Amino acid sequence: MAARRASSPLDDRSLYAEYPFLAGAESLLEGEQVSVRALLEHPAYQRARTIGRARILAAADDPRGTRDVEELSGASGDVRFLSFLFARLVLAAGPTAAALRRWAVAESKRSYGRLAVVSGEELIEVARRLGYAFESEEGTIAIPLVDYLRLAVPIREGEFRLARQEVRRGNVLVGPVRAARLLQEGVRLRLAQPMPVAPDVVELVRDREAELLEDLARRTPLPVARSGVPGGAVRPQLFPPCIRKMQRTLQAGENLSHSGRFCLAAFLHRAGADFETIVDQYRGAPDFDESITRYQVEHITLRDGGRGYEPPECDTLRSHGLCVRDGDPTAPNEIDRARDLRCFDETLRHPLQYYRRRGGVVVERDESLEGGPVTGSAGGPGRRAAPGRSPSTGRR
Repeated sequence: MAARRASSPLDDRSLYAEYPFLAGAESLLEGEQVSVRALLEHPAYQRARTIGRARILAAADDPRGTRDVEELSGASGDVRFLSFLFARLVLAAGPTAAALRRWAVAESKRSYGRLAVVSGEELIEVARRLGYAFESEEGTIAIPLVDYLRLAVPIREGEFRLARQEVRRGNVLVGPVRAARLLQEGVRLRLAQPMPVAPDVVELVRDREAELLEDLARRTPLPVARSGVPGGAVRPQLFPPCIRKMQRTLQAGENLSHSGRFCLAAFLHRAGADFETIVDQYRGAPDFDESITRYQVEHITLRDGGRGYEPPECDTLRSHGLCVRDGDPTAPNEIDRARDLRCFDETLRHPLQYYRRRGGVVVERDESLEGGPVTGSAGGPGRRAAPGRSPSTGRR
């Protein structure tokens, strides 16, 4: 039986209580609402701060948004709103963006729980306030093609590919539940952008919430993967620019496409990285999940007696927008910002070919599968341990 759709409270007060991301956070911290200092220090906002901290830590532990924040259920709309504002303020002042992006994933998934059951009127109003022109059309939601692509491209499920949608007069027609899933992505995109805060506010937040930020740093998986393997078999400085870009994306706490995640795991395995090192590469992803990542990495690396899947060829990487041979203007160092002339060699067709030509060693088989003890559940079902490395599923 389909879930009953809730009524649509379209007044600002009700909307902000349920969808606090719709409010302009910067303006709400001025004048008649509440000052930054009051939100951070005044006893009247203690409950909002407590719930805000709980929201932050819940996201750090589980960005999938499946962990309930018990304090939210009994809080008033105003307190829920202020707790959200407090969390956003703290994360904007944090030292890294990884925690903010994990929180954005968790909060967007929490929002989906409501968006998936509300009336079409409320769904369209939330979309409008997020900047997307959703409209009702014959029992479906009509979404302009440009808006659909903006929201659907980061979603990895195949059912959201444009080729599988009904397109009519420049609009993509979807059901309300699918429209809610697209709006979930819109919420994530908005919240992943840090709220602009002045330097004195950053200093105040870091001073007042130092303990929370330290706890958050301990709980949030480190975005920088361990480099190298026993014996120094992996040489990251020789990786092609596309692989280095994928690593930087994850290290910055940003989302990497499914094609990029597959390519990175397959490349690292063939470059000699051990299982734990490959898993560690994904710890900075905003939706990182230990068990799912381990399962997927095992699937990629155990194929064909441990040879693993082949990474995509350069032409395929270009078709997926993963090639950066012309340079990455967002890279922090000059080498990655510049064009890599090696990638323009007509005989170069594969990232592993690039690595081998620069002196890297490409491994054809995983010799650890030929001997050594089976690790059991910690390393994954039936996987044999790499020499000199103990398996571990714990946080690092």
